[in-house]
Amino acid sequence: SYELEEIFKEGKGFDGSSIEGLVRVEESDLLVSPNAETFRILPWKYEDCNNSFYRVGCLFCDILNPDGTHNEGDTRYVLKRTLEKARKTGFSSFKVGPEIEFFYFKDSKNPTVLDKGDYFSMGIGDPYEYLRKKTSLGLLKMGIVSEYAHHEVAPSQHEIDLRYTDALEMADIAMLFRYIVKEFARRDGIYATFMPKPINGENGNGMHVHQSLWKGEKNVFFSENDKYHLSEIAKSYIGGLMTHINEITSILNQWINSFKRLVPGYEAPVYIVWGQKNRSALIRIPEYKPGKENAIRVELRSPDPGCNPYLAFSVMLAAGLKGIEERYELPPPCENDIYNMTEEERKNIGIKSLPGNLEEAVEITKNSEIVRETLGEHLFKKFIANKEAEIRNYREEMGHKYDAKVSPFEIEHNLPRL
Repeated sequence: SYELEEIFKEGKGFDGSSIEGLVRVEESDLLVSPNAETFRILPWKYEDCNNSFYRVGCLFCDILNPDGTHNEGDTRYVLKRTLEKARKTGFSSFKVGPEIEFFYFKDSKNPTVLDKGDYFSMGIGDPYEYLRKKTSLGLLKMGIVSEYAHHEVAPSQHEIDLRYTDALEMADIAMLFRYIVKEFARRDGIYATFMPKPINGENGNGMHVHQSLWKGEKNVFFSENDKYHLSEIAKSYIGGLMTHINEITSILNQWINSFKRLVPGYEAPVYIVWGQKNRSALIRIPEYKPGKENAIRVELRSPDPGCNPYLAFSVMLAAGLKGIEERYELPPPCENDIYNMTEEERKNIGIKSLPGNLEEAVEITKNSEIVRETLGEHLFKKFIANKEAEIRNYREEMGHKYDAKVSPFEIEHNLPRL
């Protein structure tokens, strides 16, 4: 239609002051500029008042100022900027593949489990396998390929792994994925949540992110001669992630509840080490299979699915690029179970830990030049202010500092939202 053509050409106006982080009230007029290449048709039918069925499509938009320039509060633009920096450094693409975990609950008020299954449960132990399959097939209809889908360790917990692709497309897919999972669950009369840690005493939801840098069709993380098949570029990239991980943790784990997941004993990383067979490590290098050079990648295991994927992928890439630029040295790998070490043993070999709570993480981020530069001054200040407000609200409502248990505050504020 003429109206649609005009929107693609001129954009569509909206009130930006109603969206946290974009603009002040006196600068509220903004535009959305749709990206035609992101168009997908949703996998279900809608019924109108005449009992006729119709389909709905969706696409992603960039947020522009009235003069056509990119708005500084647009997190999608942050990722575009960071990817452009990588291209100027000589890397044509940054590919990522997340493993996204979620729970099915009875409703959004309480974390009431619907099964007693565990890792790879089948049949009676996995009664919602059909819904997970329906979701995976729905994603496939939209052109989104999932490589694996299975029951996870905790009761009512599930995982769908997405096939890797370029970071911007994957960030769009991750946002759409959360909507699709939730909508299929809602249509089945239950509630899906990506809350990092909804149940005390059980594993939380993670979003391990597999990542690699490419030049054309070549994965530059691969080296034939290295023991771990890691190139010098890959080693410096990992060094960048490890050096700056505490600065970017508030972006990767942006909720008070996020840190209830990052505790020993629940298959979530706590200590800043890397290894190949060590699943207690922050960074894992999946084993190389001959002939699969392009599969060499870095798996960062700390992020959770409550993060903003545009910002998360941006700060990961920025940290890795810093490591490459400065030629950071990669510390020796750790293949021992770190949780079985004493604090003294960890200290003697220089193992450091992630921040213990959101307040610690935000304080570190405040002084991070790499995060400030990546997000831009406007969004950096907005993010810090938003997280400090969450911390204040938690303190006011709970009246105490943090502990390892999931609080009523988190159930009330995070479960319905995430």
